[in-house]
Amino acid sequence: MRRYNLEVPGVSETHWTQVGQQQIASEELLLYSGHDEENAPHTQGVALMLSKQTQNALIGWESLGPRIIKASFKTKEEGITMNVNCMTRQINSLGIAAKQNDQRKARKAR
Repeated sequence: MRRYNLEVPGVSETHWTQVGQQQIASEELLLYSGHDEENAPHTQGVALMLSKQTQNALIGWESLGPRIIKASFKTKEEGITMNVNCMTRQINSLGIAAKQNDQRKARKAR
């Protein structure tokens, strides 16, 4: 992250299950969202990696399903809300319907 001067890179297709956060040894904070069900497939997860400075500006975050994370940040000018959305190469009609449902949830949560 430091090498490329990134503060909040979004990561898609993480293949992790559950929802949570983890402090990484390099002081970044990883927020992740995947499937919640027991024995869920390791597909479609997303994550945000926050630098130390960005962690201080984090107001809150929530999972809106295995494909979307919503995070809010405090800034000098105005608040910023980010939605991280997982884009996949292969998707069938059931996947399209699930993705559209996740996007509707994200819009309602604003």
